[in-house]
Amino acid sequence: MNKNLRPVATPLMLAGSLMLSSCAVGPDFHAPAAPEVKSLTSGTVPAQTAATPGAEAGAAQSLQNGADIPAKWWELFQSPKLNELVQQALAANPTMASAQAALRNAQENLRASQSGFFPAVTANAGVTRQSISLASYGLPGGNDIFNLFNASVNVSYTLDLFGGTRRAVEAQAAQVDYRRFELESTYLTLSANTVTTALLAASLRTQEDATNDIIAAQLEQLRVLHKQFELGAVSQGDVLAVEAQVAATQATLPPLQKGLAQAQNQLANYVGKFPGTFTPVDLNLTDLKLPQQLPLSLPSELVRQRPDVRAAEAQLHQTSVGGGVATANMLPQITLSGAYGAEAGTPRDLFSPGTAIWNVGAGLLQPIFNAGQLSARRRAAVAAYDQSLADYQTVVAGAFQNVADVLAALDADANALNAQYGAYGAADKSLQLVQKQYQLGAVSYLGLLNAQRQYQQARIAYVQAVATRYQDTAALFQALGGGWWNRDAGSAATTPAPAANP
Repeated sequence: MNKNLRPVATPLMLAGSLMLSSCAVGPDFHAPAAPEVKSLTSGTVPAQTAATPGAEAGAAQSLQNGADIPAKWWELFQSPKLNELVQQALAANPTMASAQAALRNAQENLRASQSGFFPAVTANAGVTRQSISLASYGLPGGNDIFNLFNASVNVSYTLDLFGGTRRAVEAQAAQVDYRRFELESTYLTLSANTVTTALLAASLRTQEDATNDIIAAQLEQLRVLHKQFELGAVSQGDVLAVEAQVAATQATLPPLQKGLAQAQNQLANYVGKFPGTFTPVDLNLTDLKLPQQLPLSLPSELVRQRPDVRAAEAQLHQTSVGGGVATANMLPQITLSGAYGAEAGTPRDLFSPGTAIWNVGAGLLQPIFNAGQLSARRRAAVAAYDQSLADYQTVVAGAFQNVADVLAALDADANALNAQYGAYGAADKSLQLVQKQYQLGAVSYLGLLNAQRQYQQARIAYVQAVATRYQDTAALFQALGGGWWNRDAGSAATTPAPAANP
């Protein structure tokens, strides 16, 4: 080694050895253990829901314990129109772009924080023209004016004796994890919202079609009734009663049309378009297939699959290292520095023999009095950790509640569809019978109107029951985490596979 470099290199080698032998203050973070529960619900989850043969979405759904969730779970509905909507939303929605940018920001900040592990090296070059008094050196003759050229390399390094830098880097790495799982949450929420809104639009469209069919039938009856009234076969009261019924049925259309328009506007927002540039997707409930095999995660796996829980865990990790950073700031900090260069009166003499300059130094910083600032910050870091732990527990409890609610809804949906399909079939048969009896004069027109009203209500309720079953099936995939760990690397959102439970 060049003997001129030894004064600078020696302290840096010492710094490296001290860094390797130093320890990080504060406890190491360990992910909280999964809740020790054996069931996702308070009661027994039925292995299979009720079936309604002949009904749309009437197939029985069976729950598969421990089954994995596909990354593109919405494809299980077997609707190309729905698949296209979700892909458009994931590709064009600005919330995805925002979450991706936030992740990149955190990753670059992590890279920046890792620079604290290495010495800072800077190069300096300069020239000055100055005048000095020769009298200050005991010489006569007034002043001397000259130029001074210099070039040097400066090195400084703060020893991470107590791990403050490592804890700060660890906190930034936890921030990267948080942003990564926030991106996954955005991905899951956006895809699930797109699916449920598309299902809502399909339901409203089907209800609107059913209502228009009912109105058309009622208007035909009213046309016939007007002719009968002209012939004196029916009273004016019968005509007015039918007109009132038609008006009442027509009054149910505007709310359906309003809801459908709003659902389409929401879909436009999800796919990153303005309502005026969005072409509504003509999706009907008949275009969908109900998934019959549903995954059911084990309770111990749920906390590793839900991106919101993993994001809360990352926040807990980030706050856990705050106490270590605060403690390290209360302890001594040693900084080593060195410089090597040259000074000369002319540029050509700058690197000539005899122009070399160098220096080495070490500094010790130990806080003595700061009016309790550092100790208060350490206590604040401990309180922040306690807050994050409580927030994490809240998110976990909400996740389990979410899954339990959806499981209860799936069973109730199947039973509701069974009941509504039966009511719809009975109302249809009753209307047909009453219509024949009315033609024979066996029932009054009031009886016919009542049968028509029951049929209308039963048909709309049946459509709503079908849509609800689809929507709650989608909600189950969302509640279980959406299968993000099965997505190919390099897709819109990428995260590591769920780790094993600690």
